[in-house]
This record gives sequence, C-alpha cells and structure tokens, in this order.
Amino acid sequence: MIIDGKKIAEEIQQEIKQTIQKYNRRQPCLAVILVGEHAPSQIYVNRKTQACESVGIKSIRKELHETTTELELLAEIELLNNDPTVDGILVQLPLPPHINPSHVTHFIQPDKDVDGFHPINVGKMLIGETDGFFPCTPLGVKVLLERSSIETTGKHVLVIGRSNIVGKPTAALLMQSTPGGNATVTIAHRFSTNLKQLCLAADIIVVAIGQPKFITADMVKEGVVIIDVGINKITDLSKKSGYKIVGDVDFENVQAKASYITPVPNGVGPMTIAMLLQNTLLSYTKRLSPIKPC
Repeated sequence: MIIDGKKIAEEIQQEIKQTIQKYNRRQPCLAVILVGEHAPSQIYVNRKTQACESVGIKSIRKELHETTTELELLAEIELLNNDPTVDGILVQLPLPPHINPSHVTHFIQPDKDVDGFHPINVGKMLIGETDGFFPCTPLGVKVLLERSSIETTGKHVLVIGRSNIVGKPTAALLMQSTPGGNATVTIAHRFSTNLKQLCLAADIIVVAIGQPKFITADMVKEGVVIIDVGINKITDLSKKSGYKIVGDVDFENVQAKASYITPVPNGVGPMTIAMLLQNTLLSYTKRLSPIKPC
C-alpha cells in the first residue's frame, strides 16, 4: 500500500485552518529568513509561505544578501525574538559558508524554534518531555505512521542515516514511551558493515541518506514498512527538465514486497511542511494561553 503523504498533510492543514478560525485574536505568525539566492532554498521557502497563507498563518519573509555577516543575521533574529506578534522563527538552511549554522540555531529563542533544532528542544525530546518543539521531518515520519495505523510498539525500526536533522531525532521519537513510539530502534550509517542483514531484520525502515535508489528489493523482507525521506535528482532525458526526483529506495521494485511504502515525491515532504505549520500553531496557542478558542 502506498502511503499518500500529500493527502495526509492536506488533512492536517485543514485541521490547522479550522483551529485557527476558532480564535478571534491576531493571526499566528511565522517569520522565515533566507540568506543568499540558493535556488532550492527559494523553492522551499515559497512552499512554506504558501502553506502558511492557505491555513491562515501570517508569514514574514526576510531575504538577506549573500554577504550578510553572522552578526547582522543574529541582529535580525534578535528583532524577531523580541517581537511578541511572531510565534515562530525559521532560518532556511543551508547558510553561506561564512555563517555558522549552530550559532544561528542556538540564537533563536527556544519557544519560537518551530524547526525544533535548538539544544533545549532537542534535550527535551531526548528525555521524553513533550512541551518543546520536535523537528519537523522526524515528527512528520511519526505522524505519518500514526495516521496510517502502522503499529510501532515492539517493532524493530531501522533508521538509516544519523543526521541531526532526520536520523537521530527520528530514532529518539520512535523509541520514546509514548503513543506512536515504543519501538526497538537501530541506527545504521556509512560505517555499518552489515546493512543488508539489518534491513532484512527490520519491520520498519526509515531511510535518509541522500543516495538514489540505494535500498533494493533484495535488502528487505516481505511485509516491511518503508518510509523514504530521500530526495534526489537523477538524469531522465524523457522529462522536459532533463531529470526526475527519486528517493533513497528503489520504489518500483521494493513496492512489491512492502506492506506500506511512501513515494517520492508526495510522501514525507508534504508532512514536513504540515508539521512546521503545526509547530507554529502550537507556539501561537501557548502565547495566547489561557485564552481559549471561541
């Protein structure tokens, strides 16, 4: 069965929109900062701001020149940190090489860190607290499994990839003693020497390594659940663009063995944006507390 991430994300966005409409206060607000003219980042930011508008979240977009210094960027963030009408702050990555992304992440106020990357939010996630913000893509993976009625309790989940953005937080969320968690989690990476054996032993595989069609049918067992986070461009001269987008999984061949599988595109990607909106709404409701919806 193909998991339609786009459809599930649209359902979540509609729920967010309905919730926002119940408040007779100011709109929730997400501020997005883009440094430089990195083309893929422009596309991602456009999608995020359009999604905000579709659910009733105000979006502030700040575009800074490639030569913007780290101190200048931090000054922009400080203005947003201190603005009581801004609920979430997102600095689009990657940043120019002269800016340290860790400095930027640490500088965003934790209660406005809707990307979930601030050390305080990461720490809360690791110790099982739920009052912070979870990173959007890992949270999207978890919600995708829950909304598809895929049981994780007691299941062996293999997470392939150990990035701070996807791999590590996905493992942390799925092992927690909470609904949608309670899995036995293994993390594999580029130094793992027995990857095929690990894949064949897994009930659920979450792959995020950035290698097109890396997971093949001979690497997975019958009935496995596949969550493909990868987004890769490969040459396809039959396409007008000259390329097509594929995941880290050989979808056409693995699909026949999988009980559930996410496509690329329209799998995890739309869920990431939906979770960004959900985190922004969460920040907004905390700021309005104890004011309740009408």
